[in-house]
Amino acid sequence: MELKDKQVLVAGMGKSGLAAMRVLKQEGARVFVYDKEDPKKVSDEIREEANNTAEGCYWGVLPEEERRFDFMVISPGIPLTEEIAGYGRSHCGELIGELELAYRLSKGSYIAITGTNGKTTTTSLVGEILKKAGRKTFVVGNIGEPVVYAAEKSDEETWFAAEVSSFQLETVREFHPVVSAMLNLTPDHLNRHGTFEEYGRAKANVYKNQTKEDYFIVNWDNKEGYQLAGGCPALVIPFSRKDELEEGCFVKDGRIVIRNLQDREVDICGLEDIQIPGDHNVENVLAAAAMCYYAGVAPEDIARGIREFEGVEHRIEFVDEIGGVRYYNDSKGTNTDASRKALEALKENIILIAGGYDKKENMLPFAEDLKGRVRHLLLMGVTAPDIAKACDEAGFTEYSFRKDLEECMEAAYEMAQPGDIVLLSPACASWDMYPSYEVRGRHFKELVARLKTR
Repeated sequence: MELKDKQVLVAGMGKSGLAAMRVLKQEGARVFVYDKEDPKKVSDEIREEANNTAEGCYWGVLPEEERRFDFMVISPGIPLTEEIAGYGRSHCGELIGELELAYRLSKGSYIAITGTNGKTTTTSLVGEILKKAGRKTFVVGNIGEPVVYAAEKSDEETWFAAEVSSFQLETVREFHPVVSAMLNLTPDHLNRHGTFEEYGRAKANVYKNQTKEDYFIVNWDNKEGYQLAGGCPALVIPFSRKDELEEGCFVKDGRIVIRNLQDREVDICGLEDIQIPGDHNVENVLAAAAMCYYAGVAPEDIARGIREFEGVEHRIEFVDEIGGVRYYNDSKGTNTDASRKALEALKENIILIAGGYDKKENMLPFAEDLKGRVRHLLLMGVTAPDIAKACDEAGFTEYSFRKDLEECMEAAYEMAQPGDIVLLSPACASWDMYPSYEVRGRHFKELVARLKTR
């Protein structure tokens, strides 16, 4: 991609926008930046770097009507319904995201992983397996460094394990992974996409440029996600925790096996080799094994990666045990399906901390799963009244309200008994109280450490 002297507008000065700005400048482009925030609300550090890097900065105002740009790189955090996106469509030759920019600048091969839940765990596992196979690997996207930084360091032998969200996939044009995956599809981000169907269409962009030489790994057990395979141009490879498949990756006699196109069964490892808890993580491991196998990784390297993988931060992460009570950080449980999976994995005697930013989800199925598992539910954040209403409908009455996470932790500490589990799994995004689920999870761990010193 030739960028020298191209006029490029970067919209959004978050993590990906800053990365795009820096790389574009380095590649010789004439960079301009936009952010909807008033300059007084932008940190001095970001404002200073943007002013020193870009030829023009637009803080809280659109660029001039007469301006034209070769293309715009828009942050995944900016809905395509916002005014700046409309400006991009009418004043820029093309509107793309940082993922698309990175793809055009990179060399090597992409494994792209999307789905509602499990992306971070599965992407991390894929990255570890690729590294154990001796491949030059970057773990990028919604985790790790921005894709565009890794693109600058890539060569023909590079492999990218990329976690890609529906927000990123909305703006892909040429992005072409050799292996893509849909882990599952359940309602999420409806405040952004409007409908479940639109959310699914955005996710399906992960395979839109693939060919019959490529592979699409999809969850046989999740009918909503599997239905999207109908429009896929790549070779569809299912995985299943529940059924033995004619072709694909599945569980047989307590072992993970892959039945390939030649009707040959390849043994990978036993279920006892999986270090991360929960049936949902068996699905994540099946998906990762299939992706790596069809990317040409040897079965023994896949098995070694699975055996040595201990999970990721903020996803059913064991933090500590205090007085016989175990504390788990599942701050990455940012939707109801993710939190329901955490409850299934930890089983019972749970004091659950939940609530946060409203993504317009139906809370009733989540509330129905509390019975028999959760001893008490501590509610915080914007969605606390909605979750309580769903609990009332479900006949679950063991809940109470707290102002914030600190008050929730105090209450949990007081009511917990030996053998109990205190679980932070909010079933909601963090944005009403924290800038990210990572910050929320780190705060939880800090509070556990404080309790330990009492």
